[in-house]
Amino acid sequence: MYKTTLKIDDMMCSMCEVHVNDLIRNKIPGAMKIKSSYRKGESTFMSEEAPDEQMLKEAFTGIGYEVKSMQTEAVEKKGMFGR
Repeated sequence: MYKTTLKIDDMMCSMCEVHVNDLIRNKIPGAMKIKSSYRKGESTFMSEEAPDEQMLKEAFTGIGYEVKSMQTEAVEKKGMFGR
């Protein structure tokens, strides 16, 4: 499991957060726990595989946002069934 944090420019309102969440949901197979904040200028999500940074940057540019940075880290599953 991977957690990805994107720093995004040009998000101005809560509707921008919805657009970013939809883009991630459509471009990253199996993306889950997607959260965006225009105030922080960032979006986070979980996925089974590490996403392609170049593909994401291009997808965001196409809808008027700019990905300034992307950080992906491996995350260990927690809980009763995640050993």
